[in-house]
Amino acid sequence: MTRNLLKNPSGEEQLKFWELTRNGGDHWKVEDMPGDRGIGVTKYFVTSFDLCLKRQVIDLLAEGYSCNQLDAQPAVTVKDWYNGRGDCGCTYQITVCLLDGNQKVIQKFIPDTVTLDPKCNDRLWKQTVHTFSDYGRGMRFITFEHGGQDTRFWKGWYGVRVTGSSVTV
Repeated sequence: MTRNLLKNPSGEEQLKFWELTRNGGDHWKVEDMPGDRGIGVTKYFVTSFDLCLKRQVIDLLAEGYSCNQLDAQPAVTVKDWYNGRGDCGCTYQITVCLLDGNQKVIQKFIPDTVTLDPKCNDRLWKQTVHTFSDYGRGMRFITFEHGGQDTRFWKGWYGVRVTGSSVTV
């Protein structure tokens, strides 16, 4: 059975397990999901008016994978849900890296930053999905970092919302 290697992927434990690499504006906050949005979570993280980024480093050996299993280059799938507000634009970004035993980058996923315009926001959650394959031997760690900010620099939490993040091997 495939399991999510990220701890606290939707904020049920506030910001526990997350390293706040950028904590701008009014900082990160966790809010309750209003109603059923069809993505199976009850909370989400929200950013502020200055760049907010948070990350986790996953130690694959500590998670029970052997060097032989990892050197067989299993697929690594990353998923992340994001959304904006109807009254303020925002940006969303994500960076995921496969690292060797010395935490040097083997392969990375850094799509273009997404800007959500409130005039075009359909209020539906969007999902980023990426699968790593054929990345070579030596993967021992994975870093997952995401976040963003609002585009009007309003005081408060008007930036991107993120939830339901996952990394599976």
